[in-house]
Amino acid sequence: MLTDRYVAGSPNWLDLGTPDITTATAFYGDLFGWTFASAGPEAGGYGMFQLDGRTAAAGMPMTTEQGPPSWNVYFQSPDADATAEAVRQGGGAVLHGPMDIWDLGRMAFCADPDGATFATWQPGQNTGLDLIGAPGALCWTELYTPDESAALAFYTGVFGWGTSAMPYPDGSGSYTMMHPASAGADAMFGGVVPLAADPSETSAHWLPYFAVTDCDATVARARSGGGTVRMPAVDLQGVGRLAKLSDPAGARFALLQGESQGG
Repeated sequence: MLTDRYVAGSPNWLDLGTPDITTATAFYGDLFGWTFASAGPEAGGYGMFQLDGRTAAAGMPMTTEQGPPSWNVYFQSPDADATAEAVRQGGGAVLHGPMDIWDLGRMAFCADPDGATFATWQPGQNTGLDLIGAPGALCWTELYTPDESAALAFYTGVFGWGTSAMPYPDGSGSYTMMHPASAGADAMFGGVVPLAADPSETSAHWLPYFAVTDCDATVARARSGGGTVRMPAVDLQGVGRLAKLSDPAGARFALLQGESQGG
């Protein structure tokens, strides 16, 4: 599963672009217990969402001209420039960068051929998030795409991922999961879902899941805090209880109460 033992191709950073970082801090603070620590005046409002002093995500103010409010998943790269070129060769687009972020690392912000945005992070002093998999932290990712096969071909070409399939309990098909090529199937970090299979998703995008100990209580807090419930909490056999939400600005995310968590 997703861990902080980051290797090439694994998710190693996550940030939120939002028009109102103060409202976002209040919303996610109530939801996950996060506090916001500014990265300093030179960072343009960028800062870290922290839980007990450990970075679980990051956030930044973003105007509507820069794009819609969204969560951005970053994948580790040993060479951000080479990864950016692989994105172009695969039919995707490099939207920003590659560029150095002081001595912290080198990043590029990209889009796949269907428009799902993601980023790549070549570690410098910052190797990645401090907290992964724990309550209030990133625990899974999903790619929603109109063409599962084409998307997997693109990302495999860019990051060299391996894949495995898990049959759905109802026998209706299988769920394709990705893992870093160097880490094996026990390091799975995400799955692919065809847009046609989920009416709640209407465009290609990456969706982060945050671990919680009580999915229903967290959904209730999100609703009372101005969030929107896009998919009510449901049980998924062999996985746990999950729900899909959006924050007050419209950024999409999901919750996962694993079968080993909560009551």
